[in-house]
Amino acid sequence: MIRRLVDFFGDARYAVPRRRLFYLSLVIVFVADFLVPREHAEYFWERIPGWSALYGFTSCVLLIFVSKFLGHQGGLMRREDYYG
Repeated sequence: MIRRLVDFFGDARYAVPRRRLFYLSLVIVFVADFLVPREHAEYFWERIPGWSALYGFTSCVLLIFVSKFLGHQGGLMRREDYYG
């Protein structure tokens, strides 16, 4: 079971099904956000349907780009043989 799961997420031949599964999960999260009651929202943007999905996706993408920038341009990343 674990081997099949690792092969699915690691093998290049499963790239198209992985991408479709990813898009399907994004659509499900976006649609589910329309079903959440919003009567106790404190800020106006919390009443916008799809806001939490968009905010979460944008935050993840921004976190990835900032960490890549800090690692490569900020000097935090070292060569493999740095200590060798």
